[in-house]
Amino acid sequence: MTHVLLAEDDFDFGSILKQYLEIHQFQVTWAKDGKEALGLFTTADFDICVFDVMMPKMDGFTLAEKVIEINPEVPFVFLTAKKMKEDRVTGLKLGADDYIVKPFEADILVLRLKNILKRTGRVQPRKSEVHRIGNYDFDAINHQLVFDGTAQRLTEKETLLIQYLYQHKNTMIKREDLLKDVWGNDDFFSGRSMDVFISRLRKYFKQDPSIAIESIRGVGLTFKINLT
Repeated sequence: MTHVLLAEDDFDFGSILKQYLEIHQFQVTWAKDGKEALGLFTTADFDICVFDVMMPKMDGFTLAEKVIEINPEVPFVFLTAKKMKEDRVTGLKLGADDYIVKPFEADILVLRLKNILKRTGRVQPRKSEVHRIGNYDFDAINHQLVFDGTAQRLTEKETLLIQYLYQHKNTMIKREDLLKDVWGNDDFFSGRSMDVFISRLRKYFKQDPSIAIESIRGVGLTFKINLT
């Protein structure tokens, strides 16, 4: 699994990015400031780094300079709310593989990280990842849900949603958390989209009565799997 060092001091934003990257099969170590990130970099191996520019204790540019001194082969990406040309030039002169201006869709970051990893030859071989969910086999890598030998092809969003539900099985999932972690925001249109996908998953899992997606009015839902 590709190991990402994420340095982001905004707790809410960092939490969303970490969970979203993990849903996409990245291993993420999250530092809340530049100094902590540098300490982590010296104690573990990372395949790619994602640094916010404006951080306490040590800014992203300084952090990148020190990381390059330790291992110049590790690719890195800057995240920033700044739109000044000078900041972009500074980041790229340091050798950054990309520079992403906030706000941005989490999907964009995932795609850019994958492209950088392919280009630099640091992509890890994909392994089969099959989970047994009741009487179903869920293959996240190949986007399939298999029941009694019959495979249901899944879209990427369906796959992400099943992964998230499975990771939080038999616990109450708040609606806003699910929307932020899988859709990236909790606005009205994302909510309507989520409702459609949940209805679709209920149909996919209807062959097994031990599995249920139960709505909790005004709060969220529970992905119930009867383990007995």
